[in-house]
Amino acid sequence: MTSLMKNPLVVGSGAIALVGIGVYVYQLMFGLGITGMNNSTSWGLYLTCFMFFVGLSAGGLIVASSASIFGIKKYKVVALPAVILSLVCICCAGICVLVDLGGIQRIWRMFTGLNFMSPLAWDMIVITCYLVINLVYLYFMTSSKADPSKVAAVSRFALPVAILVHSVTAWIFGLEVAREAWHTAILAPIFVASALDSGLALLVLALLGLRSRGVFETKDELLTSLAGLLCTCIAVDAYFIGCEILTTAYNGTEGGMAVINTLLFGGTAPFFWFEVICGLAIPFCLLVFERNRRNMKVVGVASVLVVTGVFCKRCWLMFTGFAVPNIAGGPGITLGTTAAQANAADMWATAGVYAPTVPEIALTVGIFALGLCAFTVLCQKLLRK
Repeated sequence: MTSLMKNPLVVGSGAIALVGIGVYVYQLMFGLGITGMNNSTSWGLYLTCFMFFVGLSAGGLIVASSASIFGIKKYKVVALPAVILSLVCICCAGICVLVDLGGIQRIWRMFTGLNFMSPLAWDMIVITCYLVINLVYLYFMTSSKADPSKVAAVSRFALPVAILVHSVTAWIFGLEVAREAWHTAILAPIFVASALDSGLALLVLALLGLRSRGVFETKDELLTSLAGLLCTCIAVDAYFIGCEILTTAYNGTEGGMAVINTLLFGGTAPFFWFEVICGLAIPFCLLVFERNRRNMKVVGVASVLVVTGVFCKRCWLMFTGFAVPNIAGGPGITLGTTAAQANAADMWATAGVYAPTVPEIALTVGIFALGLCAFTVLCQKLLRK
């Protein structure tokens, strides 16, 4: 405990996490009205980060489980930090859902009133299973009587569940016919592809960070190999996005063109173009050359760009759907905000408008800080044994 308290990363991230807890208490007192969410944009920064964390978690576990299933010995070396990273990320994803619930005291209804026809119920079930698998996986890998056969057995469950957990998250959006930007057949493959590149990129960054602090040593050859795999995942991710944009634009439907215009030139365009240029094109161009993959600084920069780009993807996937409401006739959508209620003439909206408030951002930063603190503590405890 003393050594942990001397770690500035633990102390700093822990302090920020405590601030986030304080903001959450403030939100419980005054409700979700302190956020920027409204009737036209009912999901905001919290659930955007939920998608982001689920992808990061799934990507890490896919790497770890694939090493055991397919017998890739060089990747088995990083299986333990990958599982730790996966566990922390899925816990952060769950926290993002909990803080998005305005009535947290009614959380028990998730279990007593479960609707098995709802994709939200599917997601809760598969994420719970995924969390349990992560815990069992971590236990078998760190047990004093570690049995490789048990680790391999868990891996065979972990890999399909890791793919399924992000597929079900995608189906929450893809089965929403009311949102033009979401109901697409390849949304699940897009989610899985971005989970692979973002999760792998975060694992590379974590390994570089652990090596710099002397917690866990990873050879350059292994990081170079992971960078090559990351380059392939980036190409697959870009291909799926290109297919989606081409199909939507070529059909030329009114709703589809509204989505394309919003995505390419409208409110979510900065997120889209940042991901395409900085999150896909630049990292691919950097990592496609072997000499760059052997340069750990270049690999680190490319990984940061990939993770940031996938976060931007989560933003444009989420908010493009809300920016183009699928409505015909009528004055629009009631905003539902306190300010709109004060002026009846301004209570209607024909386009979704959203910006996160300071409390939302502070609470989200607190969740990221909590994840960083937990990962640092677990690695220091488990990797140095």
